[in-house]
Amino acid sequence: MSKLLIVDDEIDVREFAKRFFVKRGIDCLTASGGIEALKIIDENNPDLVLLDIQMEELSGIEVLRKIRDDQNDIKVIMVTGTENPDIVDEANSLGVKGYVHKPLVLEELERIVIDELNTAGC
Repeated sequence: MSKLLIVDDEIDVREFAKRFFVKRGIDCLTASGGIEALKIIDENNPDLVLLDIQMEELSGIEVLRKIRDDQNDIKVIMVTGTENPDIVDEANSLGVKGYVHKPLVLEELERIVIDELNTAGC
């Protein structure tokens, strides 16, 4: 079964996305921030991470940087409410697989996540 980690400091977003993907047969883990996400990644090795860019304790870019520093090639899709070209450039340089914009559009979210999980062989 595919394993997805949803990282967002908004509980409503996390739980909504989790319910959505569990109904589609995807095992979902959630984290409310970057430190928790890094621990979950280390312990559970998810196939894909949906990672919010703007969070309080660590930004999504900081989390992505730490993932890559650990030589982890896990697939990451960034979730953003704004488009900052500098952040997009940095995320792209760190191998992000795509972007999903808030407010979440379920069809877009499902398509991107399912495509990435399928290319991972899940």
